[in-house]
Amino acid sequence: MISRPLNVAIIGAGMGGLATAAALHKVGIDVTVYEQARQFARVGAGIQVGCNAMKVLRGFGLEQRMRSQSFYPRSWNNRDWRTGEVKFDMIFGESAEAKFGAPYLLAHRGDLHAALASAVPEHCVRLNHKLVGLDETADGVRLTFVDGTIATADAVVGADGVHSVVRDILFDTPPVSYTGRIAYRTTYPAALLNGEKIDDCTKWWGEDRHIVIYYVKPDRSEIYLVTSQPEPEFRVESWSTKGDVSELRKAFAGFDRQVEQVLASCPDVHKWAIVDRDSLDRWADGKVTLLGDACHPMTPYMAQGAAMAIEDAAVLSRCLDGVDRSGIADAFRRFEATRRERTSRVQATSRANTWLRQKTNADWVYAYDAWTVPPAA
Repeated sequence: MISRPLNVAIIGAGMGGLATAAALHKVGIDVTVYEQARQFARVGAGIQVGCNAMKVLRGFGLEQRMRSQSFYPRSWNNRDWRTGEVKFDMIFGESAEAKFGAPYLLAHRGDLHAALASAVPEHCVRLNHKLVGLDETADGVRLTFVDGTIATADAVVGADGVHSVVRDILFDTPPVSYTGRIAYRTTYPAALLNGEKIDDCTKWWGEDRHIVIYYVKPDRSEIYLVTSQPEPEFRVESWSTKGDVSELRKAFAGFDRQVEQVLASCPDVHKWAIVDRDSLDRWADGKVTLLGDACHPMTPYMAQGAAMAIEDAAVLSRCLDGVDRSGIADAFRRFEATRRERTSRVQATSRANTWLRQKTNADWVYAYDAWTVPPAA
């Protein structure tokens, strides 16, 4: 008698949840993704897709799609806020692709999310499902949703972000904390620059703030900007909250002319409070595990938050591949053991906000291959 495939429920249809669904589906595991939102929204944001994440996306068959929709930068430039002096120019392009085994791309966040969604069968994604309860049973895990719906699965993956409901159900841990910093962000048509040129990708380092600006389309038709600056009293954490462009311009007055030009042309912005949360002593409990920001939240300063969740997905699929129901808890243990050291290092480096500020050996980040890294015993 042939046993049925594992059935895994994934909570959250963000980058990590969809990547997990794609990775598990790839090894023959049945997946259902439960997302509390009623529909997917295309937020106006860019995302840097590092060589390490691109290797995973290649495994999903998404490399050519991402290349066709994204910008291929020569480098990630790091400049002094006032003088424009180059502190460190991290070269990407063809040389980095040859060195690290995959391209470094600058994308619209919506394009990456849509690409990952395309790698998951549509019938596997259930929108408008807000989780409120988890109970492990002799046969697996029972999931309860806010509308009273009940579902069962052999195992559950909580990929529901820094505010993870799964984390709160499993563990008694402190809530998210506000960092005292805020970010402005937006994308807008590069035509609004009226012919002014910008670097492919630049982080302008100020004394207590910074701004990152880059293209997100292969024809340089759209640009993205995101900032970080102190504003301890602001506590609204929402991707849809509007910010005041005039306040943004004041906050970066005196920065290099290229920054001032980009902000002068900017039609509108969003604003959100940057939060953080302590990592966990353990990620799993029985047949339930956390993944991505749900267990190792990342501040945005290395552009590696989504990449870590995408790497997690590939490693988890390798740990679960060929495992029967009795081996789920051990597979989750091996997943955590394989990933903890790396995610902790990225988390600490990102929090310090010094990444690429000066000459940096980035090999340990971009050379990583989640498909081939030796799994823990």
